[in-house]
Amino acid sequence: MASVSNPGTNTSLISQVGATEHINISRVGEEQWIEVIKKMDEVYTDLVHSQIELERKNLALEEAHIFIRSILSSMSDVLIVCDTEGVIEQTNIALERLTGYDANYFKGHTLHSMISDKGLPIVKKLPEKMLSKECIVDCEIALLNSNQEEVEISVNCSPRYDPKGRLVGMVMIGRPVGELRQAYLDLDRAHRTLKSAQQRLISSEKMAALGRLVAGVSHELNNPISFVFGNMHALKRYSLNITEYLKALDRGLEQDALQSLRTDLNIDKILSDLVPLAEGTLEGAERVSEIVQDLRRFSSGEQAAYVEFDMVSILQTAMEWVSKATKGNPKIEFNCQGPILVHARKGHVHQIIINLVQNAFDAMAGSGTPHIIVDCRKVDGELQTTIRDFGPGILKKHMPHIFEPFFTTKTVGEGTGLGLYISYEMAKEQGGSLTARNHPGGGAIFTLRLPLETSNAS
Repeated sequence: MASVSNPGTNTSLISQVGATEHINISRVGEEQWIEVIKKMDEVYTDLVHSQIELERKNLALEEAHIFIRSILSSMSDVLIVCDTEGVIEQTNIALERLTGYDANYFKGHTLHSMISDKGLPIVKKLPEKMLSKECIVDCEIALLNSNQEEVEISVNCSPRYDPKGRLVGMVMIGRPVGELRQAYLDLDRAHRTLKSAQQRLISSEKMAALGRLVAGVSHELNNPISFVFGNMHALKRYSLNITEYLKALDRGLEQDALQSLRTDLNIDKILSDLVPLAEGTLEGAERVSEIVQDLRRFSSGEQAAYVEFDMVSILQTAMEWVSKATKGNPKIEFNCQGPILVHARKGHVHQIIINLVQNAFDAMAGSGTPHIIVDCRKVDGELQTTIRDFGPGILKKHMPHIFEPFFTTKTVGEGTGLGLYISYEMAKEQGGSLTARNHPGGGAIFTLRLPLETSNAS
């Protein structure tokens, strides 16, 4: 027997199924809305961050604009920014002060309208120069001010590019020519004052060196002068005897009496002494003349000429002068074989050597018997002269400064600090050099290098 379904039961099942589907659909919609809301929150958050970043960048941009405006306002030089057609896009306050126009006047005007007729040919060539990537340096043009008067300025002009490297215009920077000329005049005046001061310092140091050498030089002069005086007194006595003998000849004295007088007056001895006395006197006078000439060259403030001379002779003279003025009995080892000819300023070289020798003796003050070694030789086309002392040497901290002006390790009143500086400059002027170092065996050693052939163009 077949079963029959219950209609009520079927209706209830359908209702249950429908309710379940409705719940599922509602849950799906809810989840979608939640997802949409999450997305909206993310978008909103991104918008907030973007807004904050935009405000930050706007603030930075505004600060950059303020910074650029402050720089443009502070510039003392004139600034003109143009496009490729010469239309003015930007200027600064310096241009307004110079021309008398305000900032609004320039924008939109062409550069040509501001230039006087004599400056137009130069300005017309600027676009062509910019296209060829050439810069204009120290070019003089004349601007027209508000009274239509010419104002000459010296400008530098360079091309201006955008971020993609395309030419978009040019930038001109300049200043009034009058200011530049005044600056050049002030610079030239300062340079001449400095050179004059340097010459006075050199003369001052020369006189100080002369003061230290007076005793030695006076001794050098006394020897030949005493020799000349002695010879002249002998010649005076001889002249009296010869005069008396000649008068006897004129009187026609008999031969025996004349011979007796000749013996009494030592005429034969006088005749044999006359030539040596004259030669000795002449040699002494020449020595005095040489010393005087050396002193004149040494103390002269004039620029000495280049001459050829024997360096060995200069070294000997300098050492004699300084050693005679030095207390005690200094020991000098002279390792030079002459003559060694050099072409330089003799007076300047003489002063350099005297300064170096004096410096060596000063370094050994109070250390017993002063001892220096002097060496002179040709090395690779140069004349190399070394002067070594046996003092305490040069401290490491002092080494970089010893050739600086006014640097000295002596107590106040004992040194000017100019001797080594002036010697260094004199060597440099003649194409040479002066260096210093400590000797491994003790003491300091100074080396003067001079070219054997020096150009007169210096």
